[in-house]
Amino acid sequence: MSIEVTAELLAGLWQERRPSGPPIAHTFRGTYADRWVRFHSLPSSKRYPESDDEYAIVLDRYNTILDELFADTDVFVVTMDWSRTPTGPVGYPTPRETLHPDGIRWWTESEQDDPDPEFHTHTRLYADRRPWERGCIDELLRAVADENLVEVFITDTELRRIHHPYDGGADVILATPEDRDRLRDRHADWLSSHPAGL
Repeated sequence: MSIEVTAELLAGLWQERRPSGPPIAHTFRGTYADRWVRFHSLPSSKRYPESDDEYAIVLDRYNTILDELFADTDVFVVTMDWSRTPTGPVGYPTPRETLHPDGIRWWTESEQDDPDPEFHTHTRLYADRRPWERGCIDELLRAVADENLVEVFITDTELRRIHHPYDGGADVILATPEDRDRLRDRHADWLSSHPAGL
């Protein structure tokens, strides 16, 4: 069940609370590096699930972190598509509309640096607001795990905590470095062995 949200409200909130950069999920790791942690979705940092048991592990890990971040709160669920023009057709088909039917378009981030308009892209973000419940976005998370959806993120309505699931794991932004450290330490078995935490 989605609670009404307006594009103006959410865009204004983002600009007020997150002025360091646009709401493009893959940039969060660099923009908020002092509050970032990455968790892997499967043991041994395996990227893609191949069985029902592995999908169950992926969804459990996503939902465990999401529960710790958002239990008993409302969240914004954000999905993305892109086009060669701000209002044109989707540049690559995804199940976004089917899996996120209540998402309203609230942000367009345009890349027009190339002199050739054929290479311009317009990333369009859609959001809805809903009470967080474990499992409420499992179909969407499964599509992310299969790389059928990208640039998805979930955040509390104050934009203090962000969960960006991707195929292979999740980047999480916390309100403070101390909050990040506590969450990281609780799930140390899900961290990468890479020195940079990737």
